[in-house]
Parts: sequence; structure tokens; C-alpha cells
Amino acid sequence: MHQVIAKGILSSKNGMNIYRGCSHGCIYCDSRSNCYQMNHEFEDIEVKVNAPELLAAALRKKRKKCMIGTGSMSDPYLPLEKQLKYTRKCLEIIDHYGFGLSILTKSNLILRDLDLLISINQKSKCVAAMTLTTYDEALCRKIEPNVATTRERFEVLQIMRDHEIPTVVWLSPILPFINDTEENILGVLGYCMEAQVKAILCFGMGVTLREGNREYFYAQLERLFPGIKEKYIRHFGNAYEIISPRNKELMKAARDLCKKNDILLGTDEVFQYLWNFEEKKRYDQLGLF
Repeated sequence: MHQVIAKGILSSKNGMNIYRGCSHGCIYCDSRSNCYQMNHEFEDIEVKVNAPELLAAALRKKRKKCMIGTGSMSDPYLPLEKQLKYTRKCLEIIDHYGFGLSILTKSNLILRDLDLLISINQKSKCVAAMTLTTYDEALCRKIEPNVATTRERFEVLQIMRDHEIPTVVWLSPILPFINDTEENILGVLGYCMEAQVKAILCFGMGVTLREGNREYFYAQLERLFPGIKEKYIRHFGNAYEIISPRNKELMKAARDLCKKNDILLGTDEVFQYLWNFEEKKRYDQLGLF
């Protein structure tokens, strides 16, 4: 871990990353890609120590309320968040100023801040998103080794459901020849239906590989799944989009189940839902009348 003083915290689309880098160890992580120009070891987490102050200043200046997103590049609930609590401080600020929140994680540490998620959702809109890729717990531990298992994440979704906090599942990535099976997809979708998720964000059944994360991914394939690296090279070469040969049938199964259970599936519609700010009416003044 190392600390930095950041110059800004919100992107043009109101996304923020309090941390940079990750210790979850997921073998497929796109954030390792060289295009993000990380000038430190990926596991050496960069901590933006002035993130809360920057966020408060940014929200005070905004003329309109909006959704604030976090978790796309680095998980807001890395293990060091237990002690540092920078994510919690930022959630307190979002709650204080009445903005909405879209938060993505693979960690059940999010439950520590359930009080704030409930409060934000009562005032505006809070969406808790979890990445689910692998129904089999043993396989999950191989490809996502240092994070809550899929079952533990499913339990988080259930708790959010019970507190009327809408949830979205990122069904991504799906790794060809590893978890691109009907059994896996139906297992994950079963969790989604039971947890009554609002939407599933899915870019298709596959994974993206580019310089930086491809090398790490292939090294992990050699270590964990002997012979699979050569299969990737033979089928996909150096392609950026690695689409499963079973993409068509798996996407049809996902579409059919989601349509039957009234769950949004895709990208554009789901992103629109995540970005759409909703300010809930306040009824606490009705007593005056």
C-alpha cells in the first residue's frame, strides 16, 4: 500500500476510484492492462488519502443531483478498507448531500456499510452490484482466490433484497473452456432469480484480453489449467475480444430466463438504469397539513 494526494476524484461520468490496484487476485482482471498506465505493482494498492475531501468539494459544486458510481476499476472493499474506511467516509458524504450511489464489489465487506446504503436508498437511489462469474465454489476459489465466494456474494444480494435495495449482477467475464458451460450459467442465473435482482449486465459470454492482463492471465492458465493456454492461442490468437464458442446458446438461455423472470439483461438498458438518478419524495412534512 502507498498513499497519494489526488488532484481529482470524479470522472466525466461521475465515477470514482478511491483505490488503484487490487489484491483480489482474479486471474482475468482487465485493470492490469497497460493502457491504464499504472506506474506501480498492481498489488501495491494506491490509496487516494484526500478522496473524501475531494468528493465533498465536488458534490457541493454540482447544480443537479446524480448517481455516483464506484468499483469499475478497483474494488471499493479491498481488505485494507476494513481499517482505512475511505469508502465508508465517501458513502457518508454521498448520503449527506443526497446523491445516488451505484457501487460494484466482489466483497461481503459491503455489509458493514448497510446502514449507509439503506439511508441513501431512502433519500434517492442506491444500487448494489456484485460480480458473479462462477457457480462452482471450488472453481471460484481458483479464478477469484482472495475474495468472497460466489455463494457469499449471493448471500449479500439476498440481504440487499430484504432491505429493498435494488441489485445488479455483472455476469462477466465468462472464460472459454473454463466456466462457459450451461450448468455454470444456469447456476449463476438461479442465484439471480432467487435474489430478485433488478438487472444482469452481460457483454456476451467471453473475456477481453489486452497487453498487460493477457500475459498475467496466460501465466495463471498455465499454473491452474494445463493445456488451456495453448487452446486459447490456437482458437483466438491475440484477439482483444475472446468470445466463447458457446456464446449463442448460452446467451439464449440467459435471455429466456431473464425474460421469464422480468430481469433486465444486456448493456445499454442496464447502464441507463444504473446512471438514472431518482430523488424520492419526502413525506416527513405531511404532518404539517
